[in-house]
Amino acid sequence: MENSKQETAGQAVKTSAHNDFDWSVSKRNVTSYPKDQYAELDTMYSGSITTIEENEIVTGTVVGITSTDVVLSVGFKSDGLVPTSEFRDIEDLAIGQTYEVFVMSKEDKKGHLLLSRKNAKLKRAWEQIVSAHEQNIIVTGLITSKTKGGLIANVFGLETFLPGSQIDVKPITDYDQFVGKTMEFKVVKINEQIKNAVVSHKAIIEADLEGQRAAIIRSIGKRSSTRRNFEEYY
Repeated sequence: MENSKQETAGQAVKTSAHNDFDWSVSKRNVTSYPKDQYAELDTMYSGSITTIEENEIVTGTVVGITSTDVVLSVGFKSDGLVPTSEFRDIEDLAIGQTYEVFVMSKEDKKGHLLLSRKNAKLKRAWEQIVSAHEQNIIVTGLITSKTKGGLIANVFGLETFLPGSQIDVKPITDYDQFVGKTMEFKVVKINEQIKNAVVSHKAIIEADLEGQRAAIIRSIGKRSSTRRNFEEYY
């Protein structure tokens, strides 16, 4: 009987302890901050993360290299991935090196930041071509192949079209002779929508001929003026 009373008393103690336990998780192991301190911490955290947008170029630092991807840190909340195939031209690729990359997607299905070094190079090449067109600058390119109606010239790493009529001032019928050669061009036309450019070697030749013609005319003018002065003197 006494044992039964002791057991009942023990159960009552356990029940009381059970009822007194605070099951509210929100009230335990949580540090609260004053509003001003919370705002300061939030600003510090936000400031440590770079804001990036898709379709823009950013600079990334190599932090890892796998058999399939190069992992780069761009200061975003997650590191970005670039296929190793886009670094084939880098013989001594190593951690710590920095490269410009194009933001393809801030988050794919697996939550990865997708980057592209190839697209960054193409974007920079196009910017150089547009600048050359606007400023009438002579560029250098490699003739990589022939195509219908002309040749394909690699300028700044971007394919451009060299029409057969723009190769020389005289008609050209054998395009093969130019493949593999480096030539100078002027960018005569660009298409922003499809990122396509037309170049001309003929324009350089014509400009050179015009310069020579102008120089000859100036020279003749000077000789004529000198002769008149001589005749007037005597």
